[in-house]
Amino acid sequence: MGDYRRSSCECKLEELGQEMAAVVNDHLEKYNLGPILDDALICIEVTSEKIKKGLFAGPGGKLIRMGIVLTPRWLVQVIKSDGDPAFARSARLEDIAVSDYEKSPFYAKIPDTGVDVTGRFTDASENSSSFIGLGKDTAGEKFKGLILKTVMEARNK
Repeated sequence: MGDYRRSSCECKLEELGQEMAAVVNDHLEKYNLGPILDDALICIEVTSEKIKKGLFAGPGGKLIRMGIVLTPRWLVQVIKSDGDPAFARSARLEDIAVSDYEKSPFYAKIPDTGVDVTGRFTDASENSSSFIGLGKDTAGEKFKGLILKTVMEARNK
């Protein structure tokens, strides 16, 4: 198992809480993205709780909450870790590639569940990679299948 215990649940953006919803709205406004969330396919919340190994928990937040909205054209995330302020990021699906982490060579060394996202995010000038950890549960599996399918469809248009 990886360094976190993860759980996912399907929800609405408003259910993520006022701070996280406000951060997403500020992000959409800052980058002039308009009503890109109106046709959301799914919204999930992922809670990642740091697993203490030995005497110390190691680097990274003890509790990370992530809200993720997937539309036919966009991926929008909002992330809140321990005492840090929440932040949002987005990417057009045609600008990213997504792969199942469990099928990557890294899975043998660090077992975890989720997806790797590679490409250009809205606020970046260069391509980057990101891991979206998901729970090994109904909502996590549903999101993983949907994002893999939706990104492939967006890139093939």
